[in-house]
Amino acid sequence: MDLNLPNFLIDILNNQYEKEIVDKIIKGYSSKRKVTLRANTIKTTVENIEKILEKENIEYEKVSWSKEAFILKKSSEKEIEELDIYKNGEIYLQSLSSMLPPIILNPKEGLDILDMAAAPGGKTTQMAALSNNKSHITACEINNIRAERLKYNIEKQGASCVYVMQKDARKIDNLFSFNQILLDAPCSGTGTINLKQEIKLTENFIEKISKTQFDLLNKAINILKPGAEMVYSTCSILYEENEKNIEKVMNMHNIEIVPINLEGTNEMPILSTKIQGTLLLAPNELYEGFFVAKIKKS
Repeated sequence: MDLNLPNFLIDILNNQYEKEIVDKIIKGYSSKRKVTLRANTIKTTVENIEKILEKENIEYEKVSWSKEAFILKKSSEKEIEELDIYKNGEIYLQSLSSMLPPIILNPKEGLDILDMAAAPGGKTTQMAALSNNKSHITACEINNIRAERLKYNIEKQGASCVYVMQKDARKIDNLFSFNQILLDAPCSGTGTINLKQEIKLTENFIEKISKTQFDLLNKAINILKPGAEMVYSTCSILYEENEKNIEKVMNMHNIEIVPINLEGTNEMPILSTKIQGTLLLAPNELYEGFFVAKIKKS
């Protein structure tokens, strides 16, 4: 069977995982993922979204780990984009996996929070909602076009507690300090591969992006207040982009892993990780492949 996967990636997966796990991952790459969305509690209530979806005959399921998350049984993104609740920012189309890092960070009212690679703004606006729009969020984005998209989504979602900083987050001055940091790092996307699309991934790119991730993570720890917590996440399932980066910064900084204790992880397609307390998901019809670690600066 032609997998449409680069040979080097198959080799990496085979080196990292047992054969049955690699088969499970490849099956996940072939799955058609269901549409998922989040109720934006800055503008509406979960109950109101439930009523509207029912009125529109849109069948949905819920998850145990987030009352704001909805899995749509049959509907397409295009159908959802026709709804007023989408047009006016009462809902946000977002993958289940990408809803996890803000929930695990648990952003609090009144705190200074940094989102280091914020565009297009799903996690930024989710953090604003989770903190009742009463935190102080700095959303960092280096790319001009992506920064404009970020600003658009922040405004549409009513996330007035967010300030956008157009800057390379690796170059944030060390004089800054934050109570909480979310680093959803740019990555290879090996958790989100779709076998029906052309895959342009190269070994060189993985090497390059791992270096960027490390630099961002190192910077995050430098500007995190002592005693404070951050979340590092990627939509990659590769050791090089995940645990390896954390192991490297652990050798340089006085930090510890805060074990992720989230109700409902038994519903998730969990993969084993080389660092206890971190979370790694395999791709399937509900979840993207995703890695999340919570780190405390001692």
